[in-house]
Amino acid sequence: MAGAIIENMSTKKLCIVGGILLVFQIIAFLVGGLIAPGPTTAVSYMSVKCVDARKNHHKAKWLMPWGLNQCDKIRDIEEAIPREIEANDIVFSVHIPLPSMEMSPWFQFMLFILQLDIAFKLNNQIRENAEVSMDVSLAYRDDMFAEWTEMARERVPRKLKCTFTSPKTPEHEGRYYECDVLPFMEIGSVAHKYYLLNIRLPVNEKKKINVGIGEIKDIRLVGIHQNGGFTKVWFAMKTFLTPSIFIIMVWYWRRITMMSRPPVLLEKVIFALGISMTFINIPVEWFSIGFDWTWMLLFGDIRQGIFYAVLLSFWIIFCGEHMMDQHERNHIAGYWKQVGPIAVGAFCLFIFDMCERGVQLTNPFYSIWTTDVGTELAMAFIIVAGICLCLYFLFLCFMVFQVFRNISGKQSTLPAMSKVRRLHYEGLIFRFKFLMLITLACAAMTVIFFIVSQVTEGHWKWGGVTVQVNSAFFTGIYGMWNLYVFALMFLYAPSHKNYGEDQSNGMQLLRKSREDYIWFVSELYQELFTTSKCSIVNISASGI
Repeated sequence: MAGAIIENMSTKKLCIVGGILLVFQIIAFLVGGLIAPGPTTAVSYMSVKCVDARKNHHKAKWLMPWGLNQCDKIRDIEEAIPREIEANDIVFSVHIPLPSMEMSPWFQFMLFILQLDIAFKLNNQIRENAEVSMDVSLAYRDDMFAEWTEMARERVPRKLKCTFTSPKTPEHEGRYYECDVLPFMEIGSVAHKYYLLNIRLPVNEKKKINVGIGEIKDIRLVGIHQNGGFTKVWFAMKTFLTPSIFIIMVWYWRRITMMSRPPVLLEKVIFALGISMTFINIPVEWFSIGFDWTWMLLFGDIRQGIFYAVLLSFWIIFCGEHMMDQHERNHIAGYWKQVGPIAVGAFCLFIFDMCERGVQLTNPFYSIWTTDVGTELAMAFIIVAGICLCLYFLFLCFMVFQVFRNISGKQSTLPAMSKVRRLHYEGLIFRFKFLMLITLACAAMTVIFFIVSQVTEGHWKWGGVTVQVNSAFFTGIYGMWNLYVFALMFLYAPSHKNYGEDQSNGMQLLRKSREDYIWFVSELYQELFTTSKCSIVNISASGI
């Protein structure tokens, strides 16, 4: 990859390019911090206890907690005893959203977690490894006076993890258990204005269904969805960045194809990195505003996985191509030990995501963590992926160490080299150190802003200005990796000073005698890495 723009660019021009990229980076953070609202909103819902005294509960009947045609309600479970209402006749109803509000496609997704209020009773305590079984029905409509349309109906089991901190004595009856929240539902699109949940807790003592789960007083839900204002800012960033990366990618590959030699492995990987970044940037989410595409969350995970796999592979190959030894590395097969863990880890995470969000495409109440087998399977995939990630970083750190060791050895011999060889190695060293610097800076900023977003309350107030930290994290880091890929394709593209002379004049080195040039090529052939070998041999063939 000799003759890259970064090698032929003056320090002044390089500082100008860096300054421009830094300005765009600051703008990316400011867009999220000052313009966009918080990324998500959490809304609490308290279920209403409705009474369904029909003998056949299997027939569809939607019980509304409020508004027109609202159900027959009871205030608490104690009220059901004198009215002779059985547990199977009680339906916990939740309307989404709250009264006088509407859901919007700009919310992108809905995630719900469930909290059970369970009272302690001496004659009805929670058994060990207790499991609550719920018959859940989900419906939607787009008009307050329209009929409800069923969206999903499932038997949903969830394991209870509850503790009772007080002594289990008669005087402590009525106090509540402390129970962990339970995953309940996830939908990858919000295509309708109103949703209705009807939850039943069927009791069957013969089949041990909902026996030994304590006395459930209430069901609470917390719904989380993306803010519409943040979605618009996010879509606008994607729409702006897509042509930017695509144009520089086309320009980069055009420069590669203008060379008189075929592209080498490192140039192909940089191009693949540009393709994967463009794949993430393409704003297909605009279509989710008009179409009920519940698979968008899964599709987004797949796009991110492809980009991270290519990015990790690029770091390995970049180190290998700057090793400055005599090993042949211009083929991906030469990196199978380092790239193999990336492929295995990515495959494990893909299978895990398909087992979770893939199943949720047909059953929004499914969670792989609700069963012992599912939990063990999920943990196995995550552990294998974690081991692969650790192996990858060990390989990467070892290769970086080798490169710096070789750099130290070459720097001590630079003064004794010929001018051409010295300039070549100085270019290699400069390119490697420059990429390591910006890569470490990007990684450090990602970690720092992630930690800050987790430990803060989500926003800072400076006088009359409110800064949304979480939004700034998303837009800033997203913009940063786009600028990283942009800078790679621009700075590491072949310089016109290299391929222009190569194709027109055959390089000034050919002015030497035939014997001197052949000696020069043979000596350089033993020292340079694969990219330089391909370039010089092609030049000698065309000139001789």
